[in-house]
Amino acid sequence: MSKQIQVSSLDAYYGSHKAIEDVSMTIEPRSVTAFIGPSGCGKSTFLRTLNRMHEVIPGARVEGKVLLDGEDLYATTIEPVSVRRMIGMVFQRPNPFPTMSIYENVAAGLRLNRGRIPKSEMDGIVEDSLKGANLWNEVKDRLNKPGAGLSGGQQQRLCIARAIAVRPEVLLMDEPCSALDPISTLAIEDLMAKLKDQYTIVIVTHNMQQAARVSDRTAFFNLAEQGKPGKVVEMDETSRMFTNPTEKATEDYITGRFG
Repeated sequence: MSKQIQVSSLDAYYGSHKAIEDVSMTIEPRSVTAFIGPSGCGKSTFLRTLNRMHEVIPGARVEGKVLLDGEDLYATTIEPVSVRRMIGMVFQRPNPFPTMSIYENVAAGLRLNRGRIPKSEMDGIVEDSLKGANLWNEVKDRLNKPGAGLSGGQQQRLCIARAIAVRPEVLLMDEPCSALDPISTLAIEDLMAKLKDQYTIVIVTHNMQQAARVSDRTAFFNLAEQGKPGKVVEMDETSRMFTNPTEKATEDYITGRFG
């Protein structure tokens, strides 16, 4: 069951530098939300605050609230590791574990989270996850071969399989197609459309056409000026954002006048 995320008055820092300021938004369950905006405006930083990956960086911290179905993910009683189990992450570049087989790549997160699992149960979860990532038919006869031997697009789908194997509530994707060819990109986009039936999906993308194709809602991030924190300029249903944005800065960015 995917869940709603509510963010209120969120600031994120790298040491004394404030990277994003006063971000508030609601991310709806079973939908795709896209973050767009010029480089350096805080999109990926904000994405990492949603599953507490931001604070892994020394000196990084967050102020404000992130609620997952009403539960404060930054409460002192909440373990960051449990947050990352509920909110999975797929990175810009495919990062399968190079020494592990395709099978072990998918199983790795489960072993970390749940310890020993009977082989028959693990086999089922690995198969289901690879089917969920639309990769099973391509790899079912070579599960014991290295994950790093797959093509770039297959590696990214393997990383998605690894992320969904632990049954998260939310899937974050940080420019998941930027290193991929158009055919692999289309495969990932098709996959997002299928996965949103089960998960809340949030994607950072620099590709305007991709945001328009895959997302239900879009948030436009921007900087007032260089060196200032990034902010959300506006957020709306994607169809409205791309045809009739409220803010001129959004229109300028979407139509390619800047950014």
